[in-house]
Amino acid sequence: MIMRRPYAVALVVVGMLLMLLAATTTPQHAYAHFEHFAHYNARGDGIGQYYVYQQLDPDYAKPGEPAAIQFSVQDMDGHDTHNIVTMVEVYSSISGERVAAFPWTKQDTGDFQVFYTFPSTGYYQIVLSVATGSVNLNAIDPPRVTLSGVEGCNCDRVVFNAAISNNFGMIFDSAILAGVLFPLVVVGAILGLVYKRKRKQLHANSSEEFVKWSVLLLAIAGGLVHFAVYSEHASLRIEYSIFLIAAGASQVSYGILYILLTMMGSEESRLDPRQYYRKTVILNLFGLIGTAVLLGLYAYAVTFPPPLSPNSVPEDIDLGGILAKSAEAILVVGIIYLMRLEKRKLAGHFAETPSKT
Repeated sequence: MIMRRPYAVALVVVGMLLMLLAATTTPQHAYAHFEHFAHYNARGDGIGQYYVYQQLDPDYAKPGEPAAIQFSVQDMDGHDTHNIVTMVEVYSSISGERVAAFPWTKQDTGDFQVFYTFPSTGYYQIVLSVATGSVNLNAIDPPRVTLSGVEGCNCDRVVFNAAISNNFGMIFDSAILAGVLFPLVVVGAILGLVYKRKRKQLHANSSEEFVKWSVLLLAIAGGLVHFAVYSEHASLRIEYSIFLIAAGASQVSYGILYILLTMMGSEESRLDPRQYYRKTVILNLFGLIGTAVLLGLYAYAVTFPPPLSPNSVPEDIDLGGILAKSAEAILVVGIIYLMRLEKRKLAGHFAETPSKT
Protein backbone atom coordinates (compact mmCIF):
# COMPACT_ATOMS: atom_id res chain seq x y z
CA MET A 1 0.00 0.00 0.00
CA ILE A 2 2.86 2.36 0.81
CA MET A 3 4.45 1.69 -2.52
CA ARG A 4 1.23 2.32 -4.42
CA ARG A 5 0.90 5.77 -2.94
CA PRO A 6 4.23 6.92 -1.51
CA TYR A 7 3.28 10.51 -2.27
CA ALA A 8 0.41 10.23 0.21
CA VAL A 9 2.86 9.44 3.00
CA ALA A 10 5.07 12.31 1.86
CA LEU A 11 2.11 14.70 1.92
CA VAL A 12 1.23 13.59 5.44
CA VAL A 13 4.78 14.28 6.61
CA VAL A 14 4.76 17.67 4.87
CA GLY A 15 1.46 18.51 6.54
CA MET A 16 2.81 17.63 9.95
CA LEU A 17 5.90 19.76 9.31
CA LEU A 18 3.76 22.73 8.22
CA MET A 19 1.62 22.43 11.35
CA LEU A 20 4.73 22.42 13.52
CA LEU A 21 6.04 25.47 11.67
CA ALA A 22 2.74 27.24 12.25
CA ALA A 23 2.89 26.39 15.93
CA THR A 24 6.30 28.04 16.26
CA THR A 25 4.86 31.34 15.03
CA THR A 26 2.64 31.59 18.11
CA PRO A 27 4.32 33.74 20.80
CA GLN A 28 5.25 31.57 23.76
CA HIS A 29 7.59 31.94 26.71
CA ALA A 30 11.07 30.48 26.73
CA TYR A 31 11.90 27.69 29.13
CA ALA A 32 15.47 28.75 29.78
CA HIS A 33 17.92 31.25 28.35
CA PHE A 34 21.12 29.24 28.02
CA GLU A 35 23.09 29.15 24.79
CA HIS A 36 22.78 25.36 24.80
CA PHE A 37 20.77 22.84 26.79
CA ALA A 38 22.74 20.46 29.01
CA HIS A 39 22.06 16.71 28.91
CA TYR A 40 23.51 16.26 32.37
CA ASN A 41 23.78 18.21 35.64
CA ALA A 42 20.79 20.34 34.67
CA ARG A 43 17.55 20.98 36.51
CA GLY A 44 14.84 23.56 37.11
CA ASP A 45 13.03 24.41 40.34
CA GLY A 46 10.90 27.11 41.91
CA ILE A 47 12.34 29.61 44.36
CA GLY A 48 9.85 32.02 45.91
CA GLN A 49 8.32 34.14 43.14
CA TYR A 50 10.86 32.90 40.59
CA TYR A 51 11.68 29.76 38.65
CA VAL A 52 15.35 28.86 38.26
CA TYR A 53 17.16 26.70 35.71
CA GLN A 54 20.66 25.55 36.59
CA GLN A 55 23.28 23.66 34.63
CA LEU A 56 27.03 23.15 34.36
CA ASP A 57 29.22 24.07 31.41
CA PRO A 58 30.74 21.74 30.34
CA ASP A 59 27.84 19.40 31.00
CA TYR A 60 30.13 16.60 32.16
CA ALA A 61 32.41 18.58 34.45
CA LYS A 62 35.58 16.79 35.52
CA PRO A 63 37.49 17.24 38.76
CA GLY A 64 40.36 19.68 38.56
CA GLU A 65 38.96 21.44 35.47
CA PRO A 66 37.22 24.85 35.63
CA ALA A 67 33.45 24.72 35.16
CA ALA A 68 30.77 27.39 34.87
CA ILE A 69 27.77 27.05 37.19
CA GLN A 70 25.04 28.71 35.13
CA PHE A 71 21.68 30.03 36.30
CA SER A 72 18.63 31.41 34.54
CA VAL A 73 16.27 33.07 37.05
CA GLN A 74 12.90 33.90 35.49
CA ASP A 75 9.44 34.85 36.65
CA MET A 76 6.75 32.20 36.58
CA ASP A 77 5.82 33.16 33.02
CA GLY A 78 9.34 32.69 31.68
CA HIS A 79 10.20 36.39 31.40
CA ASP A 80 13.64 37.83 32.13
CA THR A 81 14.39 39.12 35.62
CA HIS A 82 16.62 42.09 36.42
CA ASN A 83 18.57 43.51 39.37
CA ILE A 84 18.16 40.47 41.59
CA VAL A 85 20.60 39.87 44.46
CA THR A 86 22.02 36.35 44.72
CA MET A 87 24.50 34.23 46.65
CA VAL A 88 25.85 30.87 45.48
CA GLU A 89 27.31 28.10 47.63
CA VAL A 90 28.76 24.66 46.88
CA TYR A 91 28.63 21.82 49.43
CA SER A 92 30.24 18.39 49.33
CA SER A 93 27.79 15.49 49.68
CA ILE A 94 30.50 13.29 51.20
CA SER A 95 31.61 15.57 54.03
CA GLY A 96 28.63 17.92 54.19
CA GLU A 97 31.05 20.85 54.32
CA ARG A 98 30.82 24.00 52.26
CA VAL A 99 33.67 23.96 49.76
CA ALA A 100 32.97 27.25 47.96
CA ALA A 101 30.86 30.38 48.41
CA PHE A 102 30.22 33.40 46.20
CA PRO A 103 29.05 36.54 48.04
CA TRP A 104 25.79 38.41 47.72
CA THR A 105 25.93 40.10 44.32
CA LYS A 106 23.49 42.27 42.40
CA GLN A 107 22.89 40.68 39.01
CA ASP A 108 21.91 42.87 36.07
CA THR A 109 19.82 40.00 34.69
CA GLY A 110 18.70 36.63 35.99
CA ASP A 111 20.99 34.89 33.50
CA PHE A 112 24.41 34.70 35.14
CA GLN A 113 27.18 32.26 36.00
CA VAL A 114 29.97 31.69 38.51
CA PHE A 115 33.13 29.66 37.97
CA TYR A 116 34.36 26.87 40.18
CA THR A 117 36.79 23.96 39.92
CA PHE A 118 35.39 20.87 41.62
CA PRO A 119 38.25 19.24 43.57
CA SER A 120 37.30 15.57 43.23
CA THR A 121 34.76 13.14 41.79
CA GLY A 122 31.48 12.66 43.61
CA TYR A 123 28.26 14.50 44.30
CA TYR A 124 27.86 18.13 45.26
CA GLN A 125 24.98 20.42 46.24
CA ILE A 126 24.76 23.85 44.65
CA VAL A 127 22.69 26.29 46.71
CA LEU A 128 21.29 29.45 45.15
CA SER A 129 19.95 32.16 47.45
CA VAL A 130 17.83 35.03 46.10
CA ALA A 131 17.34 38.01 48.40
CA THR A 132 13.79 39.01 49.30
CA GLY A 133 14.86 41.89 51.55
CA SER A 134 18.00 43.67 52.71
CA VAL A 135 21.24 41.66 52.75
CA ASN A 136 24.92 42.57 53.08
CA LEU A 137 26.27 42.96 49.56
CA ASN A 138 29.67 41.36 48.97
CA ALA A 139 29.26 39.37 52.21
CA ILE A 140 28.85 35.62 52.66
CA ASP A 141 26.36 34.04 55.05
CA PRO A 142 27.63 31.34 57.46
CA PRO A 143 27.29 27.70 56.38
CA ARG A 144 24.07 25.93 57.35
CA VAL A 145 23.18 22.39 58.34
CA THR A 146 19.85 22.57 56.48
CA LEU A 147 20.85 23.74 53.03
CA SER A 148 17.43 25.06 52.06
CA GLY A 149 16.86 26.76 55.42
CA VAL A 150 16.23 30.52 55.41
CA GLU A 151 16.49 31.24 59.13
CA GLY A 152 18.16 34.59 59.73
CA CYS A 153 18.18 35.49 56.03
CA ASN A 154 15.84 37.68 54.00
CA CYS A 155 15.99 35.28 51.11
CA ASP A 156 14.64 32.23 49.31
CA ARG A 157 16.87 29.24 48.64
CA VAL A 158 16.91 26.30 46.25
CA VAL A 159 19.29 23.32 46.14
CA PHE A 160 20.61 21.65 42.98
CA ASN A 161 22.64 18.45 42.69
CA ALA A 162 25.77 18.02 40.57
CA ALA A 163 27.67 14.83 39.75
CA ILE A 164 31.36 15.14 38.90
CA SER A 165 32.96 12.27 37.02
CA ASN A 166 36.03 11.58 34.91
CA ASN A 167 34.45 9.32 32.30
CA PHE A 168 30.68 9.82 32.13
CA GLY A 169 30.89 12.45 29.38
CA MET A 170 32.92 10.13 27.17
CA ILE A 171 30.48 7.29 27.82
CA PHE A 172 27.45 9.44 27.00
CA ASP A 173 28.98 10.94 23.85
CA SER A 174 30.03 7.47 22.71
CA ALA A 175 26.48 6.20 23.23
CA ILE A 176 25.06 9.09 21.17
CA LEU A 177 27.63 8.50 18.42
CA ALA A 178 26.83 4.80 18.38
CA GLY A 179 23.11 5.61 18.20
CA VAL A 180 23.75 7.62 15.04
CA LEU A 181 26.34 5.36 13.40
CA PHE A 182 24.76 1.96 14.06
CA PRO A 183 21.56 2.60 12.04
CA LEU A 184 23.68 4.13 9.27
CA VAL A 185 25.95 1.08 9.19
CA VAL A 186 22.96 -1.27 9.06
CA VAL A 187 21.16 0.69 6.34
CA GLY A 188 24.43 1.19 4.45
CA ALA A 189 25.16 -2.53 4.56
CA ILE A 190 21.69 -3.35 3.23
CA LEU A 191 21.98 -0.78 0.45
CA GLY A 192 25.45 -2.11 -0.39
CA LEU A 193 24.13 -5.64 -0.76
CA VAL A 194 21.24 -4.43 -2.93
CA TYR A 195 23.59 -2.37 -5.08
CA LYS A 196 25.98 -5.32 -5.46
CA ARG A 197 23.12 -7.53 -6.62
CA LYS A 198 21.82 -4.96 -9.09
CA ARG A 199 25.28 -4.11 -10.39
CA LYS A 200 25.49 -7.42 -12.23
CA GLN A 201 22.48 -6.37 -14.27
CA LEU A 202 23.33 -2.68 -14.78
CA HIS A 203 26.90 -2.61 -16.11
CA ALA A 204 27.19 0.86 -17.67
CA ASN A 205 24.66 2.42 -15.32
CA SER A 206 26.19 0.99 -12.16
CA SER A 207 27.85 4.33 -11.28
CA GLU A 208 24.49 6.08 -11.49
CA GLU A 209 22.95 3.54 -9.16
CA PHE A 210 25.86 3.96 -6.75
CA VAL A 211 25.23 7.70 -6.58
CA LYS A 212 21.51 7.07 -6.04
CA TRP A 213 22.03 4.76 -3.08
CA SER A 214 24.65 7.08 -1.62
CA VAL A 215 22.28 10.04 -1.77
CA LEU A 216 19.51 8.12 -0.06
CA LEU A 217 21.88 7.04 2.70
CA LEU A 218 22.94 10.68 3.07
CA ALA A 219 19.33 11.75 3.55
CA ILE A 220 18.92 9.28 6.40
CA ALA A 221 22.25 10.42 7.90
CA GLY A 222 21.08 14.04 7.95
CA GLY A 223 17.90 13.03 9.74
CA LEU A 224 19.79 11.04 12.36
CA VAL A 225 22.06 14.02 13.07
CA HIS A 226 18.95 16.10 13.77
CA PHE A 227 17.71 13.41 16.16
CA ALA A 228 21.07 13.52 17.96
CA VAL A 229 21.13 17.31 18.51
CA TYR A 230 17.45 18.22 18.94
CA SER A 231 17.50 18.28 22.75
CA GLU A 232 20.26 20.90 22.90
CA HIS A 233 17.86 23.50 21.49
CA ALA A 234 15.07 22.94 24.01
CA SER A 235 16.49 25.51 26.39
CA LEU A 236 15.89 28.37 23.97
CA ARG A 237 12.54 27.19 22.64
CA ILE A 238 10.97 23.80 23.02
CA GLU A 239 9.46 24.44 19.57
CA TYR A 240 12.99 24.40 18.17
CA SER A 241 13.44 20.82 19.33
CA ILE A 242 10.03 19.84 17.96
CA PHE A 243 10.98 21.34 14.62
CA LEU A 244 14.30 19.45 14.54
CA ILE A 245 12.53 16.18 15.33
CA ALA A 246 10.05 16.84 12.52
CA ALA A 247 12.89 17.74 10.14
CA GLY A 248 14.80 14.58 11.03
CA ALA A 249 11.68 12.46 10.59
CA SER A 250 11.04 14.05 7.20
CA GLN A 251 14.58 13.35 6.00
CA VAL A 252 14.53 9.76 7.18
CA SER A 253 11.05 9.29 5.67
CA TYR A 254 12.26 10.62 2.33
CA GLY A 255 15.22 8.26 2.26
CA ILE A 256 13.25 5.20 3.32
CA LEU A 257 10.33 5.89 0.96
CA TYR A 258 12.65 6.36 -1.99
CA ILE A 259 14.53 3.18 -1.11
CA LEU A 260 11.25 1.25 -0.91
CA LEU A 261 10.05 2.77 -4.17
CA THR A 262 13.31 1.83 -5.90
CA MET A 263 13.50 -1.71 -4.51
CA MET A 264 9.84 -2.64 -4.85
CA GLY A 265 8.75 -0.51 -7.77
CA SER A 266 10.79 -2.13 -10.51
CA GLU A 267 7.75 -3.94 -11.91
CA GLU A 268 5.68 -0.76 -11.91
CA SER A 269 8.49 1.17 -13.60
CA ARG A 270 8.43 -1.40 -16.40
CA LEU A 271 4.65 -1.60 -16.84
CA ASP A 272 3.78 2.05 -16.23
CA PRO A 273 6.96 4.14 -16.36
CA ARG A 274 5.05 7.45 -16.48
CA GLN A 275 3.21 6.74 -13.22
CA TYR A 276 6.43 5.56 -11.58
CA TYR A 277 8.18 8.75 -12.73
CA ARG A 278 5.42 10.90 -11.19
CA LYS A 279 5.95 9.22 -7.84
CA THR A 280 9.70 9.81 -7.95
CA VAL A 281 9.12 13.48 -8.85
CA ILE A 282 6.80 13.98 -5.87
CA LEU A 283 9.22 12.33 -3.46
CA ASN A 284 12.22 14.19 -4.85
CA LEU A 285 10.46 17.56 -4.72
CA PHE A 286 9.52 16.80 -1.13
CA GLY A 287 13.16 16.09 -0.29
CA LEU A 288 14.55 18.98 -2.33
CA ILE A 289 12.22 21.69 -1.01
CA GLY A 290 12.45 20.46 2.57
CA THR A 291 16.25 20.30 2.50
CA ALA A 292 16.51 23.75 0.89
CA VAL A 293 14.26 25.18 3.61
CA LEU A 294 16.44 23.65 6.34
CA LEU A 295 19.59 25.09 4.77
CA GLY A 296 17.98 28.52 4.47
CA LEU A 297 16.76 28.49 8.08
CA TYR A 298 20.19 27.49 9.34
CA ALA A 299 21.91 30.24 7.34
CA TYR A 300 19.45 32.75 8.78
CA ALA A 301 19.80 31.47 12.36
CA VAL A 302 23.62 31.75 12.38
CA THR A 303 23.48 35.22 10.79
CA PHE A 304 20.55 36.81 12.64
CA PRO A 305 18.69 36.01 15.89
CA PRO A 306 16.30 33.11 15.13
CA PRO A 307 12.54 33.78 15.23
CA LEU A 308 11.10 33.72 18.79
CA SER A 309 14.57 33.42 20.32
CA PRO A 310 14.80 34.89 23.85
CA ASN A 311 18.37 35.98 23.06
CA SER A 312 19.02 38.77 20.58
CA VAL A 313 22.06 36.97 19.13
CA PRO A 314 22.50 34.44 16.32
CA GLU A 315 22.97 30.76 17.13
CA ASP A 316 26.45 29.36 17.61
CA ILE A 317 28.00 27.29 14.83
CA ASP A 318 28.72 23.85 16.29
CA LEU A 319 29.97 20.51 15.01
CA GLY A 320 26.48 19.00 14.81
CA GLY A 321 25.22 21.88 12.70
CA ILE A 322 28.22 21.70 10.38
CA LEU A 323 27.76 17.95 9.87
CA ALA A 324 24.02 18.22 9.27
CA LYS A 325 24.25 21.15 6.85
CA SER A 326 27.19 19.65 4.95
CA ALA A 327 25.15 16.51 4.43
CA GLU A 328 22.13 18.57 3.36
CA ALA A 329 24.14 20.66 0.88
CA ILE A 330 25.42 17.48 -0.78
CA LEU A 331 21.89 16.08 -0.58
CA VAL A 332 20.45 18.98 -2.59
CA VAL A 333 22.93 18.29 -5.39
CA GLY A 334 22.20 14.56 -5.14
CA ILE A 335 18.41 15.00 -5.33
CA ILE A 336 18.77 17.16 -8.44
CA TYR A 337 20.93 14.39 -9.89
CA LEU A 338 18.27 11.79 -9.05
CA MET A 339 15.55 13.85 -10.71
CA ARG A 340 17.60 14.17 -13.88
CA LEU A 341 18.43 10.45 -13.75
CA GLU A 342 14.76 9.43 -13.51
CA LYS A 343 13.87 11.82 -16.32
CA ARG A 344 16.54 10.31 -18.57
CA LYS A 345 15.25 6.83 -17.78
CA LEU A 346 11.71 7.83 -18.76
CA ALA A 347 12.91 9.45 -21.98
CA GLY A 348 15.04 6.39 -22.76
CA HIS A 349 12.06 4.08 -22.23
CA PHE A 350 9.89 5.97 -24.71
CA ALA A 351 12.77 6.18 -27.15
CA GLU A 352 13.09 2.39 -27.11
CA THR A 353 9.32 1.81 -27.31
CA PRO A 354 7.98 1.94 -30.89
CA SER A 355 5.24 4.52 -31.32
CA LYS A 356 1.80 3.22 -32.25
CA THR A 357 0.30 4.75 -35.33
